[in-house]
Amino acid sequence: MEKIDFKKTLKQFFNAPKEPVFVDVPEMNYLMVDGRGRPDSSDAANAIGALYSVAYTIKFMVKNNGLLDFGVLPLEGLWWSDDMADFTNGNKDNWQWTYMIMQPSLVNREMVEKAVAEVRRKKNPAAIGQVRFEALEEGRSAQMMHIGPYADEGPNIARLHRFISEAGRAFDGKKQKHHEIYLSDPARTAPEKMKTIIRQPVT
Repeated sequence: MEKIDFKKTLKQFFNAPKEPVFVDVPEMNYLMVDGRGRPDSSDAANAIGALYSVAYTIKFMVKNNGLLDFGVLPLEGLWWSDDMADFTNGNKDNWQWTYMIMQPSLVNREMVEKAVAEVRRKKNPAAIGQVRFEALEEGRSAQMMHIGPYADEGPNIARLHRFISEAGRAFDGKKQKHHEIYLSDPARTAPEKMKTIIRQPVT
């Protein structure tokens, strides 16, 4: 069975240049967990652990049924706050987030429910009851590649926002949430070499 690398077949959404560009992002299905607080909190770690457990269970369920062999997609995050100033003043306790992992189109709700039940039975991670399956359509968006530590994203986020404004576009940070796609494993990659796509849907 041939293995599909969706990071290559959908490369316009899982790769980006170092300069801002516009892309049209179609509806895609995701495993999601919502939360609030610091990205280095135990709640965030629990959410990420539950997502990966379900994502890998689905991967092998699909493969073992002879449907498709594919690589699990990267972790992604949506970020917002009731007061968007929290992102500039460092008040991380008020940050709200949705961590998520994109799923191939053949994955359906029944498969996800079976995978969640299996993970609950075998591992029962803390956030397994929070995993949901939902579609997200961002449409017209600006994105670029950030290379380096997460903490150094600020200037590139500002560049992305200027690019949006200069193109005559706008966004509402609560409705059109800041989106990050984490292409590097921080446990295996030097901070200065980490790659993250930063994306902002626009009106």
